[in-house]
Amino acid sequence: MAATRTAHTVWNGDLMTGSGQTTLDSSGLGTFEVTWKARTEAAEGKTSPEELIAAAHASCFSMAFSHALAGAGHAPEEVNTKADVTFVPGTGITGSHLTMSAKIPGISEEEFQKIAAEAKTGCPVSGALASIDITLDATLQS
Repeated sequence: MAATRTAHTVWNGDLMTGSGQTTLDSSGLGTFEVTWKARTEAAEGKTSPEELIAAAHASCFSMAFSHALAGAGHAPEEVNTKADVTFVPGTGITGSHLTMSAKIPGISEEEFQKIAAEAKTGCPVSGALASIDITLDATLQS
């Protein structure tokens, strides 16, 4: 079953001095201020497209990894994923680096790394970001 999620942004002014508001319409979770400065310098309480992509990538990877673990007969106690999405003005988004740590009883390091690598490429957001470099550091906690 296909699902469509919706967000919208209203922007006022030019790129460098203007500002906007991005609203998460499907969930109704809120409206977030966006500016060029928040995209290229300090966030100062505002968000950016890259932060929103990072949130999507971290959550998608965690879900894909948890699903793959279940398919291999493992139930994670916790999966903690951070995504760092890099934006270079004039070039664009150049990469997403995933840092994940997880507590998974009864899994070997080798199987853990194999499943993590497969989840990195199998995550639908990774697929959407296929034109950029995606890297992963995965740590199995004891």
